[in-house]
Amino acid sequence: MTEGVLKNEERRLPRVKPATDIIEKEDGFYIYVDMPGVAKGDLVIDLNEDELKVSGKAEYVLPEGQKLGHVEFGGGEYFRSFTVSHIVDKERIKATLRDGVLELHLPRQEKAQPRKIEIQAG
Repeated sequence: MTEGVLKNEERRLPRVKPATDIIEKEDGFYIYVDMPGVAKGDLVIDLNEDELKVSGKAEYVLPEGQKLGHVEFGGGEYFRSFTVSHIVDKERIKATLRDGVLELHLPRQEKAQPRKIEIQAG
């Protein structure tokens, strides 16, 4: 392989669909996304209408003077998208990144309180 070809291949990171767990609790939904090697600054979470998109990038930087022999821990681009239910309070979604796992909390909307409807005289 020529050096030019190797450099082009190194720039392209594989796109990975990370392992994900979704748990429903009384207060809402919890989504856990496996994002090893992704730093907070390399993580993007977008909510557009009812679609929640999570993407992140982890790059494997080879220390100077070392050559690759065999790599399975290499970097990658992670991507997942989720459809958000109408029962989720989109304004209160929270995200936490800890030990390579992204935790998203999608709280349920508070139930509407019953109220009396005022009748207007016509």
